[in-house]
Amino acid sequence: MAEEDKKNPFRERLLIAIGLVILVGAILFVMRHMENVKEFILNSGWIGMLVCVGVYGLLGASPVPSEPLTVLISTIYGPFTATMVAGTGNLLAAMMEYFIGERISNAADFIKQKEKIPFGLGKLPVNSWLFLMVARMIPGYGSKFVSVMGGLYRVPILRYAWTAAIPIYLGSAIFAYGGSSVVDLVSRLLR
Repeated sequence: MAEEDKKNPFRERLLIAIGLVILVGAILFVMRHMENVKEFILNSGWIGMLVCVGVYGLLGASPVPSEPLTVLISTIYGPFTATMVAGTGNLLAAMMEYFIGERISNAADFIKQKEKIPFGLGKLPVNSWLFLMVARMIPGYGSKFVSVMGGLYRVPILRYAWTAAIPIYLGSAIFAYGGSSVVDLVSRLLR
């Protein structure tokens, strides 16, 4: 049994490394072939939207922002559809981050970071709905940090999911509708 425990950390690290290589490869592919991706999304209907949800899942688990994709989808399908696709994809990413947090064995760094959260949020328990929703909205690291902390502290999955969904869909709507409006304004000015 002790030998099996020694092998598991190596196996988990190997799986994480393989996952990171696949993630970086997928991100580089999408970045290099953005015009082809746009054409695929435009011509594939609902299959293109499912692919977008997957791309959000990949982008959400990386430091690459997904907001430009939200604006792109908004210009193709409209802000409501972009909100639904972005929200679902970003919720998928948040769930992946939660499960990554469950696998982390050293919580010391995360506990130190939690204490630094502004507005006194770091004093709230991690499973508090207020912490889970409001800390997620802190620009920069909030969403990923809360997702990993949720998994690390094994917040009940249903509580985690609904407290993640509300700010994620709200943020998706802001970028979809705001981005669509900016694109419309710019295109009118350039006419």
